[in-house]
Amino acid sequence: MSVTEIRNLADRIRSEVRKAIVGQDATVDLLLVALFSSGHVLLEGAPGTAKTLLAQCFSKAISLQFGRIQFTPDLMPGDVLGTNLFNFQTNQFSLTKGPIFTDILLADEINRTPPKTQAALLEAMQERKVTIDGVSYGLNPRFTVIATQNPIEQQGTYPLPEAQLDRFLFKHTLDYPSREEELKIVAQHGTRTGMKTPDAFGIQAVISPAELDAAVDAVAAARINDDIIAYIVDLVRATRTSPALETGASPRAAAALATASRARAALDGRDFVIPDDVKTLALPTLRHRVLLSPAADIEGRTTEETLLAIIEQTAAPR
Repeated sequence: MSVTEIRNLADRIRSEVRKAIVGQDATVDLLLVALFSSGHVLLEGAPGTAKTLLAQCFSKAISLQFGRIQFTPDLMPGDVLGTNLFNFQTNQFSLTKGPIFTDILLADEINRTPPKTQAALLEAMQERKVTIDGVSYGLNPRFTVIATQNPIEQQGTYPLPEAQLDRFLFKHTLDYPSREEELKIVAQHGTRTGMKTPDAFGIQAVISPAELDAAVDAVAAARINDDIIAYIVDLVRATRTSPALETGASPRAAAALATASRARAALDGRDFVIPDDVKTLALPTLRHRVLLSPAADIEGRTTEETLLAIIEQTAAPR
């Protein structure tokens, strides 16, 4: 598949999602980059910013099965993975699969469940398989987690462990829509209080599983020269030497940024990566992989400001 075909596929997906979602173009673009680079996305935004509907419409447009888990404090790992139950008719144990056996998994309010349950996702996110009672079960190679969390209400929540956060390719913050966008949202969705389904908006699958596999293979073949690789490594290493950051990003972050940059290049119709690809994706790739130092926190600095300064100060190749 050529990069021109990948760009056309992405445009078709965007057009379908826009039938239901007003605005959020940056979010859709990051979901496309994650899809074509086999990554997971953590969405942080206030309730009512269409995170769930966006995930549903996105999975519908790419013809993948959608599943949803509402994370709660009493959720157990078996509720996510499934369990072996004894069948008295056959005198054998049979597997009752959990909701993780899907293609696009919406982990709704993931920070409301204890780390023990959050850890049930680790193997699936990293290796696309789950292990139940010592037996491994494969998932779709396109298995993707779209997790959400609410930044406003922190009572009754559990911070995501660093190992969990590092499994996400991107962490993206959803802003409130502009006034013009909100006018369109109210006009389009203000007919009833319940959320409409993607079918109600006429969203159709516009990419087949075979086309998706071919697109992922083509993205992996995008060229990235030594200067761009050095730029990515310098960016990541700068997070480890910044006095404002207590913990910097790992080598996995550098590899993830390179992979995502390849996908963004393909979405723009290029088979080679340019510095702007790296600059655009650096913040969502790194913001959840670094930790602000106590001194910087006391001074009122933020992780976003620190990372933006690092991105600005790191020399990009010409």
